[in-house]
Amino acid sequence: MPGTKEIRMKIRSVQNTRKITKAMEMVAASKMRKAQERMRHARPYGEKIRNVAAHISHANPEYKHPFLVARDSVKRVGIIVITTDKGLCGALNTNLLRMVLQQYKAWQAEGEEVEVCALGNKGLGFMQRLGANIVSQAIQLGDRPQMDKLIGAIKVMLDGYVEDRFDRLLLAYNRFFNTMKQEPIIEQLLPLSGERLGSPETLWDYLYEPEAKAVLDQVMTRYIEAVIFQAVAENMASEQSARMVAMKAASDNAATLIDELTLIYNKNRQAAITKELSEIVGGAAAV
Repeated sequence: MPGTKEIRMKIRSVQNTRKITKAMEMVAASKMRKAQERMRHARPYGEKIRNVAAHISHANPEYKHPFLVARDSVKRVGIIVITTDKGLCGALNTNLLRMVLQQYKAWQAEGEEVEVCALGNKGLGFMQRLGANIVSQAIQLGDRPQMDKLIGAIKVMLDGYVEDRFDRLLLAYNRFFNTMKQEPIIEQLLPLSGERLGSPETLWDYLYEPEAKAVLDQVMTRYIEAVIFQAVAENMASEQSARMVAMKAASDNAATLIDELTLIYNKNRQAAITKELSEIVGGAAAV
């Protein structure tokens, strides 16, 4: 049984830890609201450009963009993995990377080569330990997604698809539903499928100036960039929500542990007092 001094030191240590987790919970709550606002503000642009891309995919221009052409066979796969730069956000990264690992092993079992783009320090470290072929990366994204930090890594993957380095491009990230629910998903990014774009109610016909190729190259590239940017924004909102919940649970557990240690401390202290009284009484009786 530890002495009262050791218990007192342990109580003080847990109290200091609880102060840290409580402060991190409050910071995460503040950042979570801002991250959710940025995520929601990005959705109207993403929805509008998705509608434009859906109409283009159902139109019949003289030029068919490579992003819309499905490959006959899939021998090589590219995947963009979006994770956080920091930890202490519960099982957010673990659940996503476990799903990516299962898919990665399945591709290897089928003999498919995999190229990886890692957005976020946690995903980069995991893929390096896995020995994956990392062709591009972007870390230290901060609390606010910036397109100029992402554009280089994204362009490497888009160029790889156009140059036939791989036949399919996928996107892995945590989709934000609410503060208590964030779901890891892996979805196909290229070639653009009807499921992602949807089917427009009415078909539009376009006149392209100066030519279809120049316009479609810009529109389709901007669409993919908008999809990835939205995924990064959702992952950041998921990160702050998961961190707030994890820090709240840690603070609650620390409070429970302090109560238990305080009870043990009081019992030990009472036992010591009782022992001293017994010794005093016994000594007085002997005299």
